[in-house]
Amino acid sequence: MEKNLSIDGGEEGRERWRRLSIGRSMEEKRVVSDGEEGCRSMEEKRPSIRFGQSELSSTTAVSLRHQLLGVADMGFSKEYEFLTEIGIEPKNSGSFVNGTWKGSGSVVSSVNPAKNQTIAEVVEASSQDYEEGMQACLPAPNRGEIVRQIGDALRAKLQYLGRLLSLEMGKILPEGIGEVQEVIDMCDFAVGLSRQLNGSVIPSEHANPSITLIYYDYVQMWNPLGIVGVITAFNFPCAVLGWNACIALVCGNCVVWKGAPTTPLITIAMTKLVGLMVQQTVSQRFGKCLLELSGNNALIVMDDADIKLALVHEKIYDSVVDQLLEAYKQVKIGDPLDKGTLLGPLHTKASRENFEKGIKAIKSQGGKILTGGSIIESEGNFVQPTIVEISPSADIVKEELFEAVEINNSVPQGLSSSIFTRSPEIIFKWIGPQGSDCGIVNVNIPTNGAEIGGAFGGEKGTGGGREAGSDSWKQYMRRSTW
Repeated sequence: MEKNLSIDGGEEGRERWRRLSIGRSMEEKRVVSDGEEGCRSMEEKRPSIRFGQSELSSTTAVSLRHQLLGVADMGFSKEYEFLTEIGIEPKNSGSFVNGTWKGSGSVVSSVNPAKNQTIAEVVEASSQDYEEGMQACLPAPNRGEIVRQIGDALRAKLQYLGRLLSLEMGKILPEGIGEVQEVIDMCDFAVGLSRQLNGSVIPSEHANPSITLIYYDYVQMWNPLGIVGVITAFNFPCAVLGWNACIALVCGNCVVWKGAPTTPLITIAMTKLVGLMVQQTVSQRFGKCLLELSGNNALIVMDDADIKLALVHEKIYDSVVDQLLEAYKQVKIGDPLDKGTLLGPLHTKASRENFEKGIKAIKSQGGKILTGGSIIESEGNFVQPTIVEISPSADIVKEELFEAVEINNSVPQGLSSSIFTRSPEIIFKWIGPQGSDCGIVNVNIPTNGAEIGGAFGGEKGTGGGREAGSDSWKQYMRRSTW
């Protein structure tokens, strides 16, 4: 018997944005509701997009209201009541397979880093749950339309989801909302892309119609890889999933998402070691691997730069430092959900301990703390915004552009870098073959940030992969020629 599939959910399932699969069997088909009827179907139709996770994975902020595995609902405190608007419960199942939320693995707690309070718990999926979901994964037509509906569902709950992301991760509210918006934008991007995954026809050198009256051509086609695994870090638990999953889904793949264990509700900080392990494991079966690992981003300020807009040229070094120190005095530290907060807590207690260790290391190596450098005694994981001055980096960078670029390129990572200058000659050298060796090379803007239209990723120890933009979709497909 045919079964109708739709991403529209009912009361048992709202705005599901999780890992695993879309589709069920070769006999199934998806029904897409448009317009007002499509909106009303959120209350009328059973959900059919299935999301799940491996035993190492966690649940998501956009999961629907689900079963509590027989555990009584103790309810949320008033501070966390908004979570019910996006289907989060005090205890949540971690896998959704064949229309049912389940989970028989270990329990993971989500912690508010501003207060070190438990927000909610997630029961992880077992290996058996994972395998059941994987077996149900098959490509389906019109993936772009499904991704569009996912984007619409996220758009309807943007404020709630952004608030949860900030609550759980610790970044300020505008950044939390902005990260969810990036996933929505990525859905829109993928919808357009879904109608452009074209193959090609190539004339054959063997064709000789004057003799055989037959034309020969090669046809090149792109097919889904099948299963795409996505491992995301705690600092961008939502956006990085969107960059990968939206494109992978419209390419016809099943997506398995492993979020960071410290952000289970919205979901490894992947070090170089973890990245190498992943790469080696995948390469043993000649599989594709896209790695976007850590960065160590340099910002070079030349003596002709607008310093209000950093390695810093010696002629303006003192002025830049003075203005930075003045700016840091005005940084408001507090709960990331409070209006006006510019600096929230570090993500975990371990992060705060690492901050202290880093400060001690800087001092032991002759560094000078210009401002900050201490933890803030509170129930949360707050630290002072900090500027340090340490040799030899600052001294070498101040001499000339070549040495500044050399220092920029000498680190193991190669994610992002930027230079501040008004000189066209310096700019073209910076972005050219003798300039920065990073994947993202900026001019007169900070090193952070990215847009979905451009390929995001780095070189060297950062991994070499590219997410979003240009032709990144080819990484999620395999090519066949006949």
